[in-house]
Amino acid sequence: MSLSRRNFVIATSVAVAGSAVLSACSSGNAGGGGSKDGGSGGATTYTGAKVTIGTAADSKGPAPELDGAKKGGTIYGYSPDDFSHLDPQRIYYSYNSTVALLYARCLTGYKIDANGHQKLVGDLATDTGTASNGNKTWTFTLKDGLKWDDGSELTVDDVRHGFERGWAPFITEGATYAQLALTGKGGKWRDAYEGPYKGKHLDAIVVDKAKKTITFNLVEARPDFNFTLAMHTYAAAPVKLDTKEKYDKAPRSCGPYKIKAHTTDKSMTIVRNKHWDASTDSIRNAYPDGFEFTFGVEGLDSTDRLISDQGNDQFAVSIYKGIPAERMQKVLTTPDLKARTFNGLLTGSYYYAINTKRVTDLAVRQALNIAWPLEQIRKIYGGTSAGDYATSIMSPDMVGYEKSDVYGKLKKPAGDAKRAKALLKKAGKLGMKIVYAYEQDPTYDKTKVVIENALKEAGFTPVMKPIDSTSYYDQIQQVDNSYDVMWFGWSPDWPTAYTMIQPLFDGGAIGNGQNNVSQTDISWINDGIKKNEAITDQVEAGKAWAALDKRIMKEVAPIIPETFQRRWYIHGSKVGTQFDPNFSASLLTKTYVKA
Repeated sequence: MSLSRRNFVIATSVAVAGSAVLSACSSGNAGGGGSKDGGSGGATTYTGAKVTIGTAADSKGPAPELDGAKKGGTIYGYSPDDFSHLDPQRIYYSYNSTVALLYARCLTGYKIDANGHQKLVGDLATDTGTASNGNKTWTFTLKDGLKWDDGSELTVDDVRHGFERGWAPFITEGATYAQLALTGKGGKWRDAYEGPYKGKHLDAIVVDKAKKTITFNLVEARPDFNFTLAMHTYAAAPVKLDTKEKYDKAPRSCGPYKIKAHTTDKSMTIVRNKHWDASTDSIRNAYPDGFEFTFGVEGLDSTDRLISDQGNDQFAVSIYKGIPAERMQKVLTTPDLKARTFNGLLTGSYYYAINTKRVTDLAVRQALNIAWPLEQIRKIYGGTSAGDYATSIMSPDMVGYEKSDVYGKLKKPAGDAKRAKALLKKAGKLGMKIVYAYEQDPTYDKTKVVIENALKEAGFTPVMKPIDSTSYYDQIQQVDNSYDVMWFGWSPDWPTAYTMIQPLFDGGAIGNGQNNVSQTDISWINDGIKKNEAITDQVEAGKAWAALDKRIMKEVAPIIPETFQRRWYIHGSKVGTQFDPNFSASLLTKTYVKA
């Protein structure tokens, strides 16, 4: 799917700059890493190694109580933008998911502790499912006591309906992992089923109302299918209350809150859902009486209001916009302000895709990696507060991540022009023209300069191509584009490397609008992806993915990793909250008025 439909956002400017964001890819999970030098909330360590699969006991509610929290009050949230979709089946963008957590529930979900460590648990289901038939059959049992906001029972029919709605022609924005696995038809998955509105069900999903079970009979084995089902695209939808296209404006709730009022691009009011039973929910705390969201408040304005901490701003938080660069120094060097910050690493990474169809010589791609000025780029982003250097495809918060540095970037992050130039000379490529494409933006206008200088020093002839932000991805995702190196970013849909490596390096993901921008199509990579995705033991799978990651970087070098970026937030003095490691946002389900 195109970046604009991805569930996780990668900022188009530095995380701390708080400029516009683009939906780049999602995260069904993975955690954030806290800063060594501050941050009162969010993850304090990389969480990849601690992402575990919980038991039935872990899946039982209520969610653990939070220190310092009290029930009651209103939380105020600020954002420049409204939520683009509220219908769960149309959500594949993390900003939308931040609010969907309050009213939409899936078969599985993530139980997050105060340090940001996560555990996959049953949400609507009693546990994380039972796999059989070589991971082609997955069965889940619904919890008792589940209800919609009108008091009606939430049934296995409603869960099935949430999947079947994905075939409706008006649903074009959601994830497609389950559709692909259920049909085995690749990009023609819609041909297998016409959707639920003509009275037919998808044969691959079987429900037993008496036993309250739902069984998925997959054509393709998926050892991590229970992670897939934590995505909001696969949330339950009430059969009897479905308003089809209109559902996007007024979705029904089975979570602790429901939408009371929504004025597009202006405001949204969320209040308690009295039919939600905390004993069924191990994931969500529901301390505030409600939330008042105000849209159209830019990052600098909301930060200044939160710094001033007056009136309702004492009970407020920026939903998704990080602290802008103009205020970072003030916030981080003022103790009482810094104490009101929280932060975390984005789950994926920024990188530069090298067009392997144009830059065909491996030595040239390796020289680009060696010469690239990571240190100078990160200084423009804001220095160490902006994140960590990336040297691999996988990020630290992914299961199986192993730190590797094939090109010695951690020792020489400023780039090694001498070594790169020697490699180019040996390959007979001194003076080779490199066309670098980047999104036109004040930040990237600055990084362009240091990149251009580094390439010249290393013996390249750089040609810099700024592209308007509105058409940037449309242009670089064309297979016949005229660019050699392109700024890009990606993050996994859940914490296994399949959703990081497959979309970016599988030969089947090459095409206009697709995300294999490097146009990498190598048989051992394609075979490795298929082999690794079928490994049942996720620990062993993680090791296999890490090995594939390292081999791709060493033997193909289709990208130049840049940074694992960090996003910082500030909140009002009477708010308790933490970083959401799923969506790099404020974790609204654990936000509260301080006692």
